[in-house]
Amino acid sequence: MDGFAVARGIRLFRGHQVQEDLGRNLTYGLQEILGRAIVVGDFAARAFPSEADILKEHGISRSVAREAMKMLTAKGLLGSRPKQGTFVRPEESWNLFDTDVLRWLLDRPVSIGLLRQFNELRVAVEPEAAALAAARASGEQLDTIRQGLDRMRAAEKGRDDALDADIAFHVAVLRASGNPFYIQFRDMVGTALRVSIRFTNRIAGRTANIDEHEAVLDAIVAGDGDLARSSMRGLIGDVLSLIDRAEQPE
Repeated sequence: MDGFAVARGIRLFRGHQVQEDLGRNLTYGLQEILGRAIVVGDFAARAFPSEADILKEHGISRSVAREAMKMLTAKGLLGSRPKQGTFVRPEESWNLFDTDVLRWLLDRPVSIGLLRQFNELRVAVEPEAAALAAARASGEQLDTIRQGLDRMRAAEKGRDDALDADIAFHVAVLRASGNPFYIQFRDMVGTALRVSIRFTNRIAGRTANIDEHEAVLDAIVAGDGDLARSSMRGLIGDVLSLIDRAEQPE
């Protein structure tokens, strides 16, 4: 693959071509290609290529390759040792909250294990965010949660995107918590929902349950933190129950 191929790969980076100088474009393009390959497992059974091999295959400069390697190292994907060179770090070392890493995870085949892990984290975070939202949400934030639910209803009639609407609802609840640490989970929640939707469509033949989401909204509007917490926990618990059933031998 030559430098032009790497430049084309930049178009994968967040859906548009980065409007910066060519060297920076090539750096992000190489990061995209190699980062995705690492996360989807292309190097699970073989060594990560040497710098010389990367230069030869992608037709880029040494400075571009080294900068891309630094970026991937910062994401926890790569490590290096004297005389051993660069290697792929174990998955538990990856920064799973990094937006690029999360996006690359979506390119994996649907994994029951990954789906469970996503939703186990969600059930530890989102119910508490909903409880906080019941105590703290402003009128504007409540309207944003309502808009998310309205979009979900519209999506059932084909007038909106079901996945985007579902994500908008859950992100609005995180924001309404008023806790900046919970708000930082928005990308993880969005990725978890993208994986979950693919799974629930295949296993259960459905996407989100509108009534369960409405119950969360009603509890938040009523200022009932305990009910908001239990309603959100039940909503995510449904996905975990589906996972349990999917894991049972036939």
